[in-house]
Amino acid sequence: MSRTTRLSSSLLRAAAVTGVAALTLTACGSGSGSGSSGSGSGEVKVGLITKTDTNPFFVKMKEGAEKAAKENGAQLSTAAGKFDGDNVGQVTAIENMVAAGVKGILITPSDSKAIVPAIEKARAKGVLVIALDTPTEPESAVDALFATDNLKAGQLIGEYAKAAMKGRSAKIAALDLAPGVSVGVQRHDGFLKGFGATDKDVVCAQDTGGDQAKGQTAMENCLQKSPDINVVYTINEPAALGAYTALKAKGREKDVLIVSVDGGCTGTRAVKDGKIAATSQQYPLKMAAEGVKAVVTYAKDGKKASGYTDTGVTLITDKAQTGVTSKDTAYGLENCWG
Repeated sequence: MSRTTRLSSSLLRAAAVTGVAALTLTACGSGSGSGSSGSGSGEVKVGLITKTDTNPFFVKMKEGAEKAAKENGAQLSTAAGKFDGDNVGQVTAIENMVAAGVKGILITPSDSKAIVPAIEKARAKGVLVIALDTPTEPESAVDALFATDNLKAGQLIGEYAKAAMKGRSAKIAALDLAPGVSVGVQRHDGFLKGFGATDKDVVCAQDTGGDQAKGQTAMENCLQKSPDINVVYTINEPAALGAYTALKAKGREKDVLIVSVDGGCTGTRAVKDGKIAATSQQYPLKMAAEGVKAVVTYAKDGKKASGYTDTGVTLITDKAQTGVTSKDTAYGLENCWG
């Protein structure tokens, strides 16, 4: 599921008015003193800032960070914006965590560019900052990035779709994220690369924001424009399920191939049920766990994580295609999130 949303300047101003009200901030230690600022004396303090605390992807990410903190003797503080895109809330969270003496901050940026000045201030004070899932712009604004290879995720479902079509002429619809958002661009480009197609081969492209209702509307629009669509690429599984609803209303759900990215439990069950042909599964729990370990290592020996760490992606389908590596939904459901 794509989780990057850009704020307009008017929304930023509105968020600024709400200030701390746009932020959820909690703390959890590794022992019975969880949540107390005085607990865990001597423990390494780690901060986790996600886009929201309601999206299942980020819920799983928080679970991974909590478990890793307990296993590594760290004290974890968590924060989340009130809504996806709340850059002001994330800036406030960074400032609060730095003031509280964290050794490192893990963050999924809501606005990859606008968050950079706050990150630079934190790093100038000796705080290790690691981006999870979503890179900053520029990527070098943080010490390290732990994330899915989104180009590869798109390429896997593109290769699968090409194989599944078995030489038939493809009429492709692309249900994308939003213009200029790196995650969406990478998945889209990866799909086309894997399919061996270009944007000229896409008969209809619509932005969905990764939303199910918008995905349904986008698919309805595409079917009006090109009724003979037979392949649908979607930015994430909510958009895929929206597309499926629109196709089912037209009696087309069985003859149109839908592929997607995310690997959430709802999406993986949709693959099992035949609503989505295949999805590329990513692993938010691993991103967070590896991030916590990196901060603890930095606190103990001064060694900083750097560069990009690929946290893995797996093609999930129950209809395997020759020449395309995949795992079935039993594996997917064992490793899904949400």
